[in-house]
Amino acid sequence: MSDTQAQFSVLQQTADPAVAAAIRELVETGEDHALNRINVLDFSTRSGLDEERVISGFLHASRLGLFDLTWNVLCPGCGGVLDAHSTLKSLRHDDYHCGLCACGYEASVDEQVEVAFTVNPRVRRIAAHDPHTLPLWEYYKQVFWSSGVDFNEESFAALSSEVVLDALELPAGEKAVLSLQLPPQFIIVFEPVTHAAQFIDVQGEPTRERQQLSLVYNKMPTPTGGTITMRPGPLRLALNNQAGVRVLPSVFIAADALHHLIGRRKPFLTAKRMLTNQTFRDVFKADNLNIDQRVKITSLTFLFTDLKGSTALYERVGDLAAFDLVRAHFRALLEIISSEKGAVVKTIGDAVMATFIRPEHAIVAGLRMRAAMDALNAARGTQDLVVKIGIHEGPCLAVMLNDRQDYFGQTVNIAARVQSLSTSQEIHITGPINDAPAVAAILRREEITPIQKQAALRGIADKIVVYEIP
Repeated sequence: MSDTQAQFSVLQQTADPAVAAAIRELVETGEDHALNRINVLDFSTRSGLDEERVISGFLHASRLGLFDLTWNVLCPGCGGVLDAHSTLKSLRHDDYHCGLCACGYEASVDEQVEVAFTVNPRVRRIAAHDPHTLPLWEYYKQVFWSSGVDFNEESFAALSSEVVLDALELPAGEKAVLSLQLPPQFIIVFEPVTHAAQFIDVQGEPTRERQQLSLVYNKMPTPTGGTITMRPGPLRLALNNQAGVRVLPSVFIAADALHHLIGRRKPFLTAKRMLTNQTFRDVFKADNLNIDQRVKITSLTFLFTDLKGSTALYERVGDLAAFDLVRAHFRALLEIISSEKGAVVKTIGDAVMATFIRPEHAIVAGLRMRAAMDALNAARGTQDLVVKIGIHEGPCLAVMLNDRQDYFGQTVNIAARVQSLSTSQEIHITGPINDAPAVAAILRREEITPIQKQAALRGIADKIVVYEIP
């Protein structure tokens, strides 16, 4: 049995069998471009397989060495990949700059960092493993633009003729001249390998006199060359490649056709969702962040639980019976969290701290937890298991504490305090959770009317509005 066959054999045992089979078929029969920066959410849609199981399957496949996982920092404007990292530990604190959009961004893991998967070259070699051999437009599609840019092959071919005045492959150390006729529009000379850009504002009276412009591509990343003004008419564009690699200078008309070409987007797997994925937390325990790294998350939903009266429970039923009960309670809670697209951050005594990407996932998990405790109690004919639940959403920092990915900030503090407001089976949520349209729809469907009240939380200066879910 070859190494790859052995890897697939293990994958069949660790991942969902249908997902493992689909991944194997993709690796063995998929076209080269389909195995580069795989958008797993798109793969899930096309294959008809559950998203969470697909994500889990690709994570297990990466851990086995079938795929290389990359964290790609994206430009929110054009969807270009500004930098690609093999680990989130490499994410920089300073701004990432997009030459095409002439904007700088601080990388946010909410929507600006995608997680993609590329087949490992030892498993199967594809063209993108040698990106400087890709044809010009394949380089743009497979390397420069992210997996979230929704390219339709026919429209791309049609639109590229509308938005591109000229483009060429320029080998290292060579020079070239392009003779162009400038239209009265805004022009961008963009090079996707070095990310160098020159903007030309073409305006005024047309001229027959040939205008001159020289651009040099260097080994170091080149900042945007600013904007120069030219008149409609002929341009001699001299290009000099000193970058040490092939470059792909392209002359774009920055008009509606270009914005339409790159403006169509499809969902992709974000770093935030990956950090809140149970399989990732289990399989890549130590590979998340550096000990001194602080990653900002704009919004994340936290759910805290605690088992009411656990000390009295141990006294009432004895250590052994109480331990079995507490274990059953943990099994139920952890299964619910995972199935509702959440992840357990940690357990503290009889308490659980979990995260969810969206508030509606957390509220469904909370309602299911309450029902699960009722079922466990009914099976025993007692009311021993009463779980207090609190849910809050807001900004936070992803950090490493005690060799484990954790979260820090006032949002975490409030979520923990809100849980402590519960005295029995009620759930307490904050305004951001209650105000989420999807949460309101769930509560209406369940015929639950939240009870608004003011609450003083320990360690929080002012009272806050909370909602009790009876």
